[in-house]
Amino acid sequence: ELDPPRGPVAQKLIAGARAVREAGADAINVGDSPMAQVRMASLAAAHLIQQEAGIETILHFTTRDRNLMGIQADLLGAHAMGIRHILALTGDPPGLGNYAHATAVYDLDSIGLVRVLSRLNEGVDVAGKGIGKATEFLIGVALNPVSQDLETEVQRFARKVEAGAHFAMTQPLFDLEPLLQVFDRLGGRPIPVLLGVLPLRSYQHAEYLHNEVPGISIPERIREAMRKAGDQAERVGMEMALEVALEARAYVQGVYVIPSFGRYEQACELVRALLAHVRPGG
Repeated sequence: ELDPPRGPVAQKLIAGARAVREAGADAINVGDSPMAQVRMASLAAAHLIQQEAGIETILHFTTRDRNLMGIQADLLGAHAMGIRHILALTGDPPGLGNYAHATAVYDLDSIGLVRVLSRLNEGVDVAGKGIGKATEFLIGVALNPVSQDLETEVQRFARKVEAGAHFAMTQPLFDLEPLLQVFDRLGGRPIPVLLGVLPLRSYQHAEYLHNEVPGISIPERIREAMRKAGDQAERVGMEMALEVALEARAYVQGVYVIPSFGRYEQACELVRALLAHVRPGG
């Protein structure tokens, strides 16, 4: 997962995309102004990555900033640019970032966005008018197994699947138990799941994520392990990320790596370590 830059220059993003491609990553998912912080448009960033780094992207697409017309227009534009993988998101509210005065649109939520994508894949827009040629989007949705309201999360996820979702991506997880509990509630895995993995860098990093970032919950034993690791915390964080990813192999169809603070070399290291276990001997 790579976030677009905060300004108009994308060279560092492209360099990071090339590096993780060379490390063996299959795709890059591109954030859409996460945490309601203004960044380069995800659609532009994804297009640049595909064109200049030569690796497919999964485009985060929120309903926060677009009305129903804009949503469909941008999706058709994404398809014309060769972007086929869309992660349908509602999006963080502007008040979460530094634009509390900004107006959120939210004509649709993520479930409604999945329905729009499904309609485009059938060759029609929301009004039922033909679009000439059906799109070929693969539709992704978010799944947060550590949601504070897990019952609502599971219900909404089931509705996303019913609306036409093809795959799911979890929030970053630090142990598998919450995900396995969700699978139990769902009676299995209705669609393929990609597990989010975030290597921790320090005890302070773990505490910040746990206490300040919505949607992330780090078990106390993990935070305590980071505290005890001291100067070796970054190494321990990488080892724990690798461990949970490998443990998940029996339950998920892939993992995506979330580098901290734009540290692409950390993502490359974890990708290479994963591939060494998954494809020993090359």
